[in-house]
Amino acid sequence: MSGSGLPAAAGDHDDAAPPTEDWQPLPARARTLFLLSHGFTWAALAIASLIPVTRLLPDALPTLPVAIASLVLLPCWGLWLGLRRYRYTHWRLDATGLGYRRGRLWQRDTRVPRTRVQHVDLKHGPLERRFGLATLVVHTAGTRDSAVAVAGLDAGDAARLRDTLARQIDDDDDADA
Repeated sequence: MSGSGLPAAAGDHDDAAPPTEDWQPLPARARTLFLLSHGFTWAALAIASLIPVTRLLPDALPTLPVAIASLVLLPCWGLWLGLRRYRYTHWRLDATGLGYRRGRLWQRDTRVPRTRVQHVDLKHGPLERRFGLATLVVHTAGTRDSAVAVAGLDAGDAARLRDTLARQIDDDDDADA
């Protein structure tokens, strides 16, 4: 049992980036999802880049190496970005609310106090369902960043987080009445 109140699945987490305190890493299955989504996105950009390459370099000699470099380097860049995104994404739930930490070079640390939570949604795309994952969307009071989406969570953890946060909303509503 972790400090977040949710048990971590044994052997389901990557040891590459150990979390500090009680921050939870994403399950190892999320790594595959991140690699697929980033790899395909950058591969599509690589294919799209072939049009300007062939227009700007009409001779076959410089065009072919540039096209091959684009088709190899851009998808590799996407795979690297997906791996980094997976490795440096952590979450935690404590008595004060939900925390979401992402990134290494450009770090983003989001804190959602439980008193600001309006409602909570779960999203399950086709790939997420295939890998047993879900995206937790926490809608908050206010206009700036009024929703926080945590992608790549284990479906069971996401459902427990949703239920815990929803219960806190109900408890706050009962206390106000």
